[in-house]
Amino acid sequence: MASSVGSVRILGISCSPRAGKTTAAALAASLNAAREAAPDRVETDLIELAGLDIDGDVAAGLPLRPGRRDDFAPLAGRLADPAVGGIILGTPVYMGGPTALGKAFLDRWTVFRRDGFALRNKVGACLAVGGSRNGGQELAVLSVLVAMMYQEMILVGSGQPASHYGAALLNDGKDSVAGDEAGLGMARALGRRVAEVALRVRSA
Repeated sequence: MASSVGSVRILGISCSPRAGKTTAAALAASLNAAREAAPDRVETDLIELAGLDIDGDVAAGLPLRPGRRDDFAPLAGRLADPAVGGIILGTPVYMGGPTALGKAFLDRWTVFRRDGFALRNKVGACLAVGGSRNGGQELAVLSVLVAMMYQEMILVGSGQPASHYGAALLNDGKDSVAGDEAGLGMARALGRRVAEVALRVRSA
């Protein structure tokens, strides 16, 4: 569908080393809202980095160590696909920032700059899940948004009525964000805003 005129694909990328947990759930809520914003024009896809081998050192020009696989190249093709109009990156908060897996993933985005800024004008957004209400979510979100800015992406926040940097969610200690209605509301608003702007860019 996203290859048709005026339609877009929005990717949600979970940087959690644990598949199917709170970050994936938050992204699922965001992507569902993005689809609902324009069901006939928006398709979504959730990508989980858990279990993948992504070596950030390659961004510094260092070779892969012998025998180590590199799972970044297939992901790079999916992100740079012209059908993709928006990318929502989700991360747990580790020491006030994104996960090591997420940081290595973002470091590897240098390839897009070398390739004529392949992510230019794609809409970028971020959500973060922390273990406490003020657990560094905004710092983690800002770190990701800065990396997206280096790609000449179009950054959006959570949209009205709050219109914050992104979505900040709380893990209740039981591996769930289901009880954080405020955080889920922000995640949904973020998805709608990404869809809205991505469709406007695509139609311009």
